[in-house]
Amino acid sequence: MNLQGIVSVSGKPGLWKALAQNKTGYVLESLDAQKTKLVVNLSTAKLAALNEITIFGLEGDIKLLDVFERMKTASVPAVKDDGKKLREFFYEVAADHDEEKVYSSDIKKIISWYNILKDMPLFNEEPATATPVAEEAAVAEPVKEEAPVAEAPKAKAKKAPAKKA
Repeated sequence: MNLQGIVSVSGKPGLWKALAQNKTGYVLESLDAQKTKLVVNLSTAKLAALNEITIFGLEGDIKLLDVFERMKTASVPAVKDDGKKLREFFYEVAADHDEEKVYSSDIKKIISWYNILKDMPLFNEEPATATPVAEEAAVAEPVKEEAPVAEAPKAKAKKAPAKKA
């Protein structure tokens, strides 16, 4: 599952794909049918990358990507179903989630995200990872330090002639 560049924006429904970055934020495109574009200023909005989101667990955090993988083989309920049915489903795909910290609204959001992503080709792609050989080569290469730039000699200031009294 390759969800690199897919984000959730605080205060905005749905999921967004990061297209470009500028000095103050990102240019995003919605993953829904309208394909609307949005410029997000990072000083006013929060972005959460889906490949970095985790869910509270009893022993440790659970990666959202792992939950999505388990959801592929499960019977996913509708977002509008009652909280009890959603919680039962969530115990199937994330058995050790912390029930006190994971709310029904969180479960609904995860299911709606899954429904947006499940038919996309990127959902079934493998994430692009660097090969171990490439990583070793990058580490083994010495870092070149640039020689310090010598400062140009400063021009001597001319003294004004002393006034005669």
